[in-house]
Amino acid sequence: MSTKYSFLFETSVIGNLEIPNRLVVAPMTRVSAEKDGTVGPLMKDYYKAFAAGGFGLIITEGLYTDQLYSQAYLDQPGIATQEQALSWEPVIKEVHDRNSVIFAQLMHAGALSQFNRFVGITKGPSAVQPLGEQMPFYHGSGPYQVPKAMTQQDIDAVIKGFSEAAVLAKNAGFDGVEIHGANGYLLDQFLTGYTNKRDDLYGGSIEGRLCIYREVANAVRAAVGDEFVIGFRFSQKKVNDIEHVWEDGEDAAKQAFSLMRDCAVDYIHTAEPNINDAAFSGSAPLSELAKKYSGLPVIANGGVSAPETANVTLKNEQADFVALGKIALANQDWPAVVKAEGILNTFDFSMLSPIANLSSAKNYFSLN
Repeated sequence: MSTKYSFLFETSVIGNLEIPNRLVVAPMTRVSAEKDGTVGPLMKDYYKAFAAGGFGLIITEGLYTDQLYSQAYLDQPGIATQEQALSWEPVIKEVHDRNSVIFAQLMHAGALSQFNRFVGITKGPSAVQPLGEQMPFYHGSGPYQVPKAMTQQDIDAVIKGFSEAAVLAKNAGFDGVEIHGANGYLLDQFLTGYTNKRDDLYGGSIEGRLCIYREVANAVRAAVGDEFVIGFRFSQKKVNDIEHVWEDGEDAAKQAFSLMRDCAVDYIHTAEPNINDAAFSGSAPLSELAKKYSGLPVIANGGVSAPETANVTLKNEQADFVALGKIALANQDWPAVVKAEGILNTFDFSMLSPIANLSSAKNYFSLN
């Protein structure tokens, strides 16, 4: 076994969990569930392969949290019902049998919903049409709807959805949950000034725009107890706005990440196009700012494919874990290949064509 990239294969801890190494599968939308939001036939083997390939921690794709406005995509899995939660049990068993850890990512689409089997409208912080167009590889086309502005009752339902989904995840056997506060989805819409025009306690200053993060974190912690792992994902860029930078600069990072510490969150997951880029002019990368202002374990995701990059990121204490996305789709055994000093496959966007589901990937690998 190679010790060339020794930092990658150190054990580490999140909350009360020992993670067998510092390599994480990033959450990636695969739109491969059944129509009712339960686990689809290809999903068990998909997640099992990452565990068999040596990843210490696997974070699921975003799971919608209620039967109201949270669903983002056609064929997206959910964790809003007992049936949906129980459908994950075989997946969890396969991962645990291979000594890996698995977290459920809890997600509310808000104004970025492209499909919702429960309702025909979208809701967000304010009635502001999202930038860009729906993503065709997730069955979308054309502009996003103009959302209806959420009432206090709607916000209360969002918070309840996250907390109840977390309980369902815990009872199904997941080792933790990651709350999706990034990439332009609902919580990020509250954080972002141009999508949040509210003049109540959820808008205005950075403290106000972070209010829903605090309320979700506190509600989930109260629901699952002190020992169950809770994480939060943050990003500046969005699926519909890849140029966005937090308008409050490093102060936004300070406020957001220190809030996570104060809310008894167990880790922070940062996502940027390149984990080594400065988050703001003259600043450190976002993952370093998360460590600085929270003191929590940090997972860094963004642009990593080479083991050298991942190893140096950990060696320099820029992050505690590195999450791999597209390169993990091309190499579900990335840790095992790197340990053996083997040759990694190159990611090809054809793996996600015409739809970014597991059937497309299966067809790609059968032909290549």
